[in-house]
Parts: sequence; structure tokens; C-alpha cells
Amino acid sequence: MPAFEYRCLDNRGKVRKGVLEGDSARQIRQQLKGKGWVPLAVDETRDRSGERGAGGRFSRSGKLDTGEQALVTRQLATLIRSGLPVEQALSAVVNQTGRPRIERIVVAVRARVLEGHSLAAALAEFPRAFPEMYRATVAAGEQSGHLEDVLEQLAEYLENRHDTSRSVAQSLIYPAFILVFSFAIIILLMTYVVPRMVEVFARQDAELPWLTQALIVLSDFVRNWLWLMVLVAAGGIVAFVRALRNPAFRYQVHERLAQLPALGRMLRSADSARLASTLGILARSGVPLVDALVISSQVVGNLAIREAVRNSAARVREGGSLSRALDNSGYFPPMLVQMIASGEASGELDRMLTRAADYQERELNGVVNTLVGLLGPATLLFMAVMVFTIVMAMMQPILQMNELFNIG
Repeated sequence: MPAFEYRCLDNRGKVRKGVLEGDSARQIRQQLKGKGWVPLAVDETRDRSGERGAGGRFSRSGKLDTGEQALVTRQLATLIRSGLPVEQALSAVVNQTGRPRIERIVVAVRARVLEGHSLAAALAEFPRAFPEMYRATVAAGEQSGHLEDVLEQLAEYLENRHDTSRSVAQSLIYPAFILVFSFAIIILLMTYVVPRMVEVFARQDAELPWLTQALIVLSDFVRNWLWLMVLVAAGGIVAFVRALRNPAFRYQVHERLAQLPALGRMLRSADSARLASTLGILARSGVPLVDALVISSQVVGNLAIREAVRNSAARVREGGSLSRALDNSGYFPPMLVQMIASGEASGELDRMLTRAADYQERELNGVVNTLVGLLGPATLLFMAVMVFTIVMAMMQPILQMNELFNIG
């Protein structure tokens, strides 16, 4: 029995939205009319890329972030472990989430399960909400008969990933605020304070110091051409974003980013942690290593590193070693490669991948904390130097006038 997303007017004339299960859109309209409501739109819930009409409209709200995926997965794992069938567990999730967007997707997934589809096949109807790694893990759990264990591992992985992303974002808030505030102060000084001081100096016939003259020229340029600088910057950003749509150009940009000293190390650590975590959970779920590598490459954000993972999968398919293939790419930390090699030698690759993921997460947090710790003082130092330079440029003519007055 499929699920339909509806929009209607209730008895008070208020617009209501929701999801109901039924054999057809006509039956859903009859259910709504039975309540005294006026149906406005009834569309089958789906989320397939490239579709138009009802499916395309729903797909705009059919994506779940990592935190929402973790919430649904944790609830499913707990309910299924308690002995509930999958369809009843999905119904309980709908009643517990309290988030309309999640409810619409889970109701639609439950409708597919009631039609006889497996949970993984039902999730495949919503690729934007549940990526391939998620679906492959669930499918492996269903095939092995340990779905609740696999869901718990998947929930833990998603929770850790969500916590890491949130901590990184929160760590960057303070430096970003300081940087924006610094530029605002400098622009205010150059466009308002400096011109007022120039009016005072213009009444004097004394020659101005070179630093003051340079500051006046810079202030005039900023006041006259600030709009052009903003326009050029905005145009450059738009052009760069559009150029990133070109796969070749985007690959080159990602390749350069991965080779940067500090930022590149952080990007490599983040992708290495995601790769190790995903490989670990897929390996524990029983997914073959080559398939796990291909699926895990999709969680890697940097295209150059993603291509390196896919090349590694091809070498493993040919009988090569995973650790050697990753090492030859040059993108992955030596500690990660050594731990994978140890897992391959001992036959405990899944356990070593989990340990490697934990190590990479700690290293990533260390790198982020270091960069954030340096970025804040560096921004403050930049602001202090700029303000000091502006103040000195304004004070030098005043000091010269005082000296001339004293001599006179």
C-alpha cells in the first residue's frame, strides 16, 4: 500500500499537510473528505532523482542530514532489538520522531515494506535520504540475519560523524566572527574616520608623512571603488562556483587542496577518518572488501582522494593489498596504512579499521583545534597591526604640527 503526501484545508480553513497510506490518490481524497477536509493536492511520496511532478516536488524535502539519519537508525535498532517486526518498528519511529519531514519519509518506507519489499529495497526509493553506504549496510544486515546489530553499529557511526562535524563547525564560529568584525572595523576606519582627519590636514600647508599620504590614497580608493571591489569579488565567487560544475576543473581544485600544507592535512585526515569508519562498518556487516571500497569512496569529499580509493579498489580486485594500494596513492597517513596492513596480516581487518578510524578522528580533532587556536590570535594580530598602522598614520601629522608649534 503506497503512501501519499497530501495538502488540504481543514474545517477552520487552515492548511494541513501530512502523509496517509492508501491504494490510490482517490482513496486518500475520500479519507480527507470523510473528515470534512477539502483536498488541495495528493501526490505519491517518492524521491527518485530526475523525476518530475509529484516525485520531484517531494524530493526537495526528501533529504536527511547525518543527525536525522542517526536518530532514525538508533530508534529502529532499539525497536527491532526489542522484538518488533520491521513494519511495526517503522510505525513507532513515525510516532516518536515529532519531525514532519522524517515522518513523511519513514511512512513512505513503511508503505514499501508492507508491499513486500525488504527494508533495504524500501530505503532505495529515497537515495537522497539514505545514501548507498547506508542501504548496503542495511542489506548486509538483513542477509546475515543480524539487522539489529548492524543498525546499532550504523547508528553509532552516524552519531560519531555528526558530533565531529558539529564540533568542527562550532570551533570555526569564533575565528570567522573575529575575521568579519576585523574587516568591518577596517572598512569603517578607511571610509569614515580617515576622511574626517584628512579634512583637518587639508587646512595645513605642511607636507604630510609618506605613511599618511599612502593611507589617504588607500582611503580614497576604498571610498570610491568599494562597490567595484565588492562586485568583482561577488562575480569572482559566482564564476568560481560555476566553474566547479566542470568535473575536470573541480578535480584539479580538489587535487590542489589536498596538497596544501595545513588545510590539505586537515582534509586528508577528515576523508581518511570517514573512509576507515565506513570501511569498518561495511566489513563488519559482511560486505565484500572490493564492494565496500567502492561504496566507501562516496563518503570521501575530495575528488582526488575519492579517485585514489577507487583505484585502490581496482588493485584489490586484481589481488593486490589494500594497504599497499592506499600507500601508493600518497594521500593517506602512514599510521592508517600501517594499521590496515596489520589488520590484513592478522585477519582482523574490520577491527583494525575501527581502531584506525578512532585514531584518525582524534588526529583530525587535534589538527582542527590547532588551526582554530592559531587562527583566532592571527586574526586579532592582523586587526591590531592594521589599526595601529592607521592610528600612526593619523598621529604623525599631529605630532609634526605640535613640534612646529613648539619651535615657533
